[in-house]
Amino acid sequence: MEKITIDYTATAVNTGGRKGHVKTDDGQLDFDVAMPKEIGGPGGKTNPEQLFAAGYAACFGGALGAVAKGVKLDDAEITVKAHLGKTDNGGFGLAVDIHCKIPGAGSLEEAQKLVDAAHQVCPYSKATRGNIEVNVKAVE
Repeated sequence: MEKITIDYTATAVNTGGRKGHVKTDDGQLDFDVAMPKEIGGPGGKTNPEQLFAAGYAACFGGALGAVAKGVKLDDAEITVKAHLGKTDNGGFGLAVDIHCKIPGAGSLEEAQKLVDAAHQVCPYSKATRGNIEVNVKAVE
């Protein structure tokens, strides 16, 4: 396991699980969560998978910026789909698809090189590597 020197710590507290409330210690996030309709909940509120997808998309965009080396990223778009499903042993698991539009890369091949490089340095990618399926792809 790669050790880190801590620069920042985010703290969030949940009460009530998937049918509860989430709040960060600084108050920037403070809202109810609910199970999505697709898995038997009422929907109408955010859920852990949406929060994971949003965090991963923002983090991956930052990693892309770190490896881009002069490539214009103003119109780049990172789409993360976080999938929740059942595992073969009866538990639950996640899988992730990341699609990146990088018009400033010049070609789809060059964009894929950037996406692959970002996937190597993104903290979310490092945290999930070997734990869940993550597919990264440059798209037009």
